[in-house]
Amino acid sequence: MFYQLLKYVLLGPLLRLMFRPRVEGLEHVPEEGAAIVAGNHLSFADHFLMPAILRRRITFLAKAEYFTGPGLRGRLTAAFFRSAGQIPVDRSGREAGQAAIREGLGVLGKGELLGIYPEGTRSHDGRLYKGKVGVAAMALKAGVPVIPGAMIGTFEAQPPGQKFPSPRRIRIRFGEPLDFSRHAGLADEKAVLRAVTDEIMTAVLALSGQEYVDRYAAEVKAEEDQRRKESRRAGGRRGN
Repeated sequence: MFYQLLKYVLLGPLLRLMFRPRVEGLEHVPEEGAAIVAGNHLSFADHFLMPAILRRRITFLAKAEYFTGPGLRGRLTAAFFRSAGQIPVDRSGREAGQAAIREGLGVLGKGELLGIYPEGTRSHDGRLYKGKVGVAAMALKAGVPVIPGAMIGTFEAQPPGQKFPSPRRIRIRFGEPLDFSRHAGLADEKAVLRAVTDEIMTAVLALSGQEYVDRYAAEVKAEEDQRRKESRRAGGRRGN
């Protein structure tokens, strides 16, 4: 009930007014039945823009930190994300990937639409990074199509560190569903999972037009953060 209230009364109209989204390929998203929408992730606003423009409900896997904040603010934030169709997933520890797959399969098992960001995190520089194989595992285990999607312009509207998005026109593009039924029964084969994931990311790249980096986003960001720390330490030593 609250999902519909957010979509049609509270949040959806505001997002449409701020971003005036131009949507392409909406006919590729099935009106019923289980499917995965896999796209790039450029902004915090992505979580809410796609549900606002789709005709049917979509459930995203979201990081658990959104649901575990302290105090009243934390509880309100958690309630908001749950109402907006987000499922918390703990991304830390060795079992994080399997937990995400279990949650995703639960959504697909009910014949619903599941939203996934294969990069695993928001892009910190606007580029498209290597996808993690969880999306392939879910697609093969559930036997469902994957619809590639791309957000265009949301990075510029709300780059990292900017608390609130700036009004600007954005585009949302969907491609033709990808059918991986030829790989049925091979969900435990690492080479197959990698190939399927790369095919999905290639389709996303064709829609988004981003620069592609064949590395995981979290690794690159960690390296850049480490270099900045070392540079600051070196600058501090020279100042002394």
